[in-house]
Amino acid sequence: MDLLQFHWNGAWTAFLIFCIVTIIQLLYYWGIFSRLAFYRKKTREQNQQHPVSVIICARDEAANLARNLPGVLFQQYPTTHELVVVNHNSQDDTRFLLEEFRKTFKSLEIVNLEQEAKGIPGKKYPLSIGIREANHEIVLLTDADCVPASEFWIHRMQDAYENGVDIVLGYSPYHKKPGLLNKLIRFETFHTGMQYLSFALAGMPYMGVGRNLSYKRQLFLANKGFSNINHLPGGDDDLFIHKVARGNNTRIVIDPEAFTLSEPKQKFGDWLRQKNRHYSTGKYYSTRFKWMLGAYSFTQFIYYPALLFSLFLFDWKLTLAVFGLRFLSQAYVSYQCMKKLEEKDLWPWWWMLDIWMFFYYCIFAPAIWKKPRQSWV
Repeated sequence: MDLLQFHWNGAWTAFLIFCIVTIIQLLYYWGIFSRLAFYRKKTREQNQQHPVSVIICARDEAANLARNLPGVLFQQYPTTHELVVVNHNSQDDTRFLLEEFRKTFKSLEIVNLEQEAKGIPGKKYPLSIGIREANHEIVLLTDADCVPASEFWIHRMQDAYENGVDIVLGYSPYHKKPGLLNKLIRFETFHTGMQYLSFALAGMPYMGVGRNLSYKRQLFLANKGFSNINHLPGGDDDLFIHKVARGNNTRIVIDPEAFTLSEPKQKFGDWLRQKNRHYSTGKYYSTRFKWMLGAYSFTQFIYYPALLFSLFLFDWKLTLAVFGLRFLSQAYVSYQCMKKLEEKDLWPWWWMLDIWMFFYYCIFAPAIWKKPRQSWV
């Protein structure tokens, strides 16, 4: 009798945990992510074109610059703009390549740095120099391995600025290529984008991605740039935005013409090192966002184990009914978000990619407490 009672209590406990996890997931999907899924850009009676300084930091990026820089230089933007490329102690042909571009494109400004900044790992030092050297109030950031998705990138990104707006968050997907790794990389990028763009629409911006990010130069200077995170290898995009972004000073742009495209890693090990470096900054988020993002990630991580326990220990019909509620909600909201971010080709695979996220968290969770590499990129 005692054994039967124990089994019954355990079964109900498993089902209750599964229900709680499902409810939390539904709250995120319908309360937060649906904001991106059903987002409609507000029509404005009057648009203004602002002077813009595009900034790219490069270190031994001659091959990427040769491939991607024309996409920035040939932007269709009639208002005053410039491209500032900070060449940070490159040992390849970056300097000579930039000088050749400069002969044709007078809007290209080159800043050559030939020394390291002691105690400032990563690219915060060259980026700080680039922002200080910029001639215009609005700075638009991208990387040397990125190319604008259209010749209207500058125009679309700056169009979000209006009175009171200091930050514009963009989206930067990866090129679509065959293979499983490409789908994993692109789904993780979409999943991250869905989160930070949706939270921004909910009035709770917490990060941006330096491959496609814009803010005002005065905002950077007034907050003393990266002074409080100079000792960290990363954080020049997400931690700075985490510090200065507010619900009323941040906007998003998800027009496909405003995307920047990046070349995905070809080997799983390379991607692993890249993501470990990116996730190492999460521990420096505010307590509020640690809890909010942590609750989502944790419930997503334990969702499928909780499902299995409930299926085998409790009534499988009730368990599948609860599962179906989350499955349909997630399928619908994810599809709408994928449409917005031009990732619809991933949707037929989303349920497998969602299961993959359990293993993804197992692989990358150590990055939260592990000491990051002191690398430039």
